[in-house]
Amino acid sequence: MRAVPVSLPAAYKIIDLFSGAGGMSLGFVDPRFCGGFSCVLAVDNDAAALATHHANFGGKVVCGNIEDWLEENPRIPKADIVIGGPPCQGFSLLNKKRAGDYRRALWEPYLDVVERCGARLFIMENVTELYRSEELARIQRRARHMGFNTHAAILNAANYGAPQTRRRTVVVGWREKQVAEPAFPPSQTHAAPAQNLDLPAWRTVREAIGDLDKPVGTEIGLKPPLNLHFGRNPTARSLARYRAVPPGGNRFDLQRKARHLTPACWIRKTSGGTDLFGRLWWDRPSVTIRTEFFKPEKGRYLHPSEHRPITHREAARLMGFPDDFVFMGTKTEIARQIGNAVPPDLAGALAGIAKDALDGLSKFSRGSVISNEARVHVSAR
Repeated sequence: MRAVPVSLPAAYKIIDLFSGAGGMSLGFVDPRFCGGFSCVLAVDNDAAALATHHANFGGKVVCGNIEDWLEENPRIPKADIVIGGPPCQGFSLLNKKRAGDYRRALWEPYLDVVERCGARLFIMENVTELYRSEELARIQRRARHMGFNTHAAILNAANYGAPQTRRRTVVVGWREKQVAEPAFPPSQTHAAPAQNLDLPAWRTVREAIGDLDKPVGTEIGLKPPLNLHFGRNPTARSLARYRAVPPGGNRFDLQRKARHLTPACWIRKTSGGTDLFGRLWWDRPSVTIRTEFFKPEKGRYLHPSEHRPITHREAARLMGFPDDFVFMGTKTEIARQIGNAVPPDLAGALAGIAKDALDGLSKFSRGSVISNEARVHVSAR
């Protein structure tokens, strides 16, 4: 059974490229976030992620390399908007190991699909480093040549209701003669308490996962939310390390309280890495959830008060996925889907401005509250 209702035929059509599990699609399709869209095509090279996407949204899916797929000259369905995030490995300037590698960056086939499907809008998200790279200027030049105006900004998902501080570059493109200019960046819906913006405070870890009991078992279960709320089998040494980290603490607390349990490489590294082996704070948003959140040595992924890493269910909630969203695959595959996702709350905010633009509402139709970090943004017209 799908987690979200199949959209009505009158809904605007989206194509989701590099879709992953569908966090961005969820923000567009599900009325809990925005609604008014249906996904007609999803493309990704991760078979398990596409199985998840199809289980939740239906529609056509294509599994494989997007360049190879385009070379087959496929019939691409018409769409109103293309969404998605070309992997950062495709941006040559952001990957130092690719110096001298002149293969096409993955935003190029993304824009090929935008052109071929007749989309009036596109929304592309990626790492923050893209914002100040020459690659962004190249994207905007190509888009302008295709007849699109563009805006870009760095957005924080916590400002849009996600219980996670996840900052991403977002590029919005629109065909000026076919659609109203989107009100970009979207008006933020939440704010850090210190900002005093008369908005609800950032959602916290406690709000997202505080109602969950202790994990059950070590394998994927049958019914949500417990199906993904399973634990691990830590060694006695790992458990001792977990216990040594106080609330809000990190690897430096481990070294101070239990030097004999601290890896030598951490002892030698006397600066940086303050999130490594850290505990989440109950009353703050989560740090950025990545694909190996179940390994506390990879980041601040210890539970705020229990002596264990966060579970898959907790990570999914911190990303903003409802418990009824269906994940397909193994434990590792699902973790990768969660960590690579776009928070649906952020996607929903972007869907809202896209829907207004497609409905003919201009950026000047309503007032807005815009975060300071999004206020300075790049535009190309």
